[in-house]
Amino acid sequence: MKPAAFLSTHCFQLQAATLRFRDLLKSCISRRDLALGRALHALFIKSHVPPSTYLANHFVLLYSHCGQLALAHQSFEEIPHLNVFSHNALLAAYARLSHPDAVRRLFFRIPSPDLVSYNTLLSAFAAGNGAYSVDAVHLFSNMRRLGSDSDGFTLSSVISSVVDDVEQLHSLAIVSGLDSYVSVNNSLISSYSKGGFLVEAERVFNGMVCPRDAVSWNCMIVAYGQHRRGLKALNLFQEMVRKGFDVDMFTLASVLTAFTAVKDLAGGAQFHAQMIKTGFERSSHVGSGLIDLYSKGGRILDARKIFEELDDPDLVVWNTMISGYSLNDEFSEEGLECFRSMQRAGFIPDDCSFVCAISSCSNLSCPSQGKQMHGLTIKTEFPSNQISVENALISMYSKCGNLRDARLLFERMPKRNTVSFNTMIAAYAQHGLGLEAIDLFQEMLESGNEPTSITFISVLSACAHTGRVDEGWKHFNSMKHKYDIEPGEEHYSCIIDLLARAGKFEEAKKLIKTMPCDPGLIGWATLLSACRTHGNLELGAMAAEKLLQLEPGNATAYVMLSNMYASKGRWDEFATVRKLMRSRGIRKKPGCSWIELDKKIHVFVADDATHPRIKEICQYLEEIPKKMELAGYAPDTRWVRPRDSITGEMRVGYHSEKLAVAFGLISTAEGLPILVVKNLRICGDCHNAIKFISAMTRREITVRDAHRFHCFSDGSCSCGDFW
Repeated sequence: MKPAAFLSTHCFQLQAATLRFRDLLKSCISRRDLALGRALHALFIKSHVPPSTYLANHFVLLYSHCGQLALAHQSFEEIPHLNVFSHNALLAAYARLSHPDAVRRLFFRIPSPDLVSYNTLLSAFAAGNGAYSVDAVHLFSNMRRLGSDSDGFTLSSVISSVVDDVEQLHSLAIVSGLDSYVSVNNSLISSYSKGGFLVEAERVFNGMVCPRDAVSWNCMIVAYGQHRRGLKALNLFQEMVRKGFDVDMFTLASVLTAFTAVKDLAGGAQFHAQMIKTGFERSSHVGSGLIDLYSKGGRILDARKIFEELDDPDLVVWNTMISGYSLNDEFSEEGLECFRSMQRAGFIPDDCSFVCAISSCSNLSCPSQGKQMHGLTIKTEFPSNQISVENALISMYSKCGNLRDARLLFERMPKRNTVSFNTMIAAYAQHGLGLEAIDLFQEMLESGNEPTSITFISVLSACAHTGRVDEGWKHFNSMKHKYDIEPGEEHYSCIIDLLARAGKFEEAKKLIKTMPCDPGLIGWATLLSACRTHGNLELGAMAAEKLLQLEPGNATAYVMLSNMYASKGRWDEFATVRKLMRSRGIRKKPGCSWIELDKKIHVFVADDATHPRIKEICQYLEEIPKKMELAGYAPDTRWVRPRDSITGEMRVGYHSEKLAVAFGLISTAEGLPILVVKNLRICGDCHNAIKFISAMTRREITVRDAHRFHCFSDGSCSCGDFW
């Protein structure tokens, strides 16, 4: 009998009713037909069919498979006689919807958990991406101590949960014979790769005694991508096709991950073209990989086009699109709008959604939207990864110039991880509070959190921005000797910055000659910036030349070098660099500054004449210099060419950051702090002028430029003029 026909027939024998309900329920579950299932449930309640634990269990399964956690839980509570199957049905619902803490709480309510119960909880821990590593190991140890049965699925879940103990679990798999499970081998490949052990992952893949499945090939392709072995990933994909394995959307997504990891946008685009023939490019899984590839390659508009062409984007796709916007600073506002569109489409944001949206607020330095996002996170539960959201909020408050609330949130965290400390240390470093950054680093070590490569970038940056040369060297040397962390390009760049900022150019040159890697884009740009500050034209020219060899289209290198020539009065060289820049079609990124007032962002460019209140702003900027001159201020026109000497003072007086600061001062009540954001490095004259303005107006004025925060108060800056 068809389900619809059955539902229209209310007269049936009670003796056969339970069996018929069972068959219909199984049909609803297999088809995930929530509407028919709910109708069947309502009919069951109204009928005279006696309560049945068996049927109630299947209603839990129905709502679980349809993603209706609340209904699944309600059905569970109505089960007349709970048994282990009842608990396992709800366990599966919580696990499927990524609620490992809820799975754990329910698990310990089961009088006699069976193997399915253990495997469900372990699989929930495995889905936590390492956050439940200790829990998984403890649970597995208790299973063995109590003599509970385990199988390949048990061990594969444990392996997927951990990184540090993979070798021991691998040995256990061999001894127990569970290495015959393909799922165990697949988990070993993934865990070895995530832990940085690519050779071991290859050894497992090549030595599998059981037949490989498509997941095995996908895991190895992803592993190559994670370790920037794009060519190997593609070769393995071709071998997989030659051996006759069906290529599914997961395989294609794995290949895209490899292209993204090696930053091969051109190769990924070619693969995309070939993939169109398969029809998979419109699926959510592959679409997510394509969006990630193009957005990380800077082609955000192409990523958006792919997003709009997907048949049925799921939450992961929405999150990937929001993340893509947040990775491209110029599109952060679109990222927030995408987040709102996702909500309007009926999706409930998860921890990843909030992390990406909060990142967009950080890029914009938009305090009002950041606080709104914080309020929304408080109303939303994140059983699996609350800590990642809190870390993002700390970063957001810091980048909005609110260091006090960032630290307050950090202190109130019930649990902190290494990322929490890294984020707060980086916040202090960016605000020029080197001593606070170093103190927090010591607190991190005392708390038992091991420093990472990223930790030392922030610590060394803090030393560089505060002139702590000896302390910077001490921490740099401790990386390898004490923590077994090999210094990378960014760490050497920090030391170059440390030495060059302190004027120790000979030591910087010696380090560059002896370091095991080329300084790279970051290192040469850092050196060029320091040379500009100290007027070291010879070394600056060399740094600019190296930088342009690596990135011929880098407009910053041309601009900084030409400005250095201008500051020395060498106008012929200045003209040569600018002419070369024009002949190559390279344009300087236009400078702009913005300030948020009354939940609206006001953007200014140099000599702006478009703002509705520009006359008031200009009037203010004409009056205040007279008072500043009495206090000792003089406009800095070192980089104005002779033919501009008459108008040079006016030009620096109407730079975008000064316009934004002036607007903030005339638009807010006396005594209130203001925050201005600039997309480029703050002008030297503006830096000096805002110091005077902060003293005269008795205001705290924070300017976040492309490199760091400048917190002006009472005539001084948090950078100590060491920037």
